[in-house]
Amino acid sequence: MNARAANAALVRRMLECFNTRQFDQADDLFTPDFFSHPLGTTGFEAGKAAWRTLVARFPDMRVVAEDVLADGDKVAVRSSVEGMAPDGATHPMMIEIFRIDDGRLAENWALSEGTQKSALGLGQ
Repeated sequence: MNARAANAALVRRMLECFNTRQFDQADDLFTPDFFSHPLGTTGFEAGKAAWRTLVARFPDMRVVAEDVLADGDKVAVRSSVEGMAPDGATHPMMIEIFRIDDGRLAENWALSEGTQKSALGLGQ
C-alpha cells in the first residue's frame, strides 16, 4: 500500500473506531502530541471525551465519509453525520483535514455545517 492509500486508510480506521464506539482502540492511531485545532487541545484524551459526550447526547450518531482525499502528509475528509438531525432533515456535514506523522494522526482541523459547535463538543 502506498503512503497516500495508507494515510486515507488511517482516517477511515479512526472513523470506524468512532462509529463502533471503540474509543480506546483509537489511541494508537494518534501521536502523543496530537493537536486538535477545533478543541484547542493536545493529546487524544480530550478527543475521546468529546466522542463520549457526543454519543451520550446522540446515541445513534454515525459519521459517514463521503470523500477522502489524501496528498502528502494531509488527508481531507468530507463526511455526513447521521443520527443528529430529525427524521427527514438534511444530515449535517463536516470537513476535516488531518496531518499524518509517521503513520499516525498528528493534527486536525474541522468545519461543520448544519450542527451547533456545542453539539459537536467544540465550544461556542
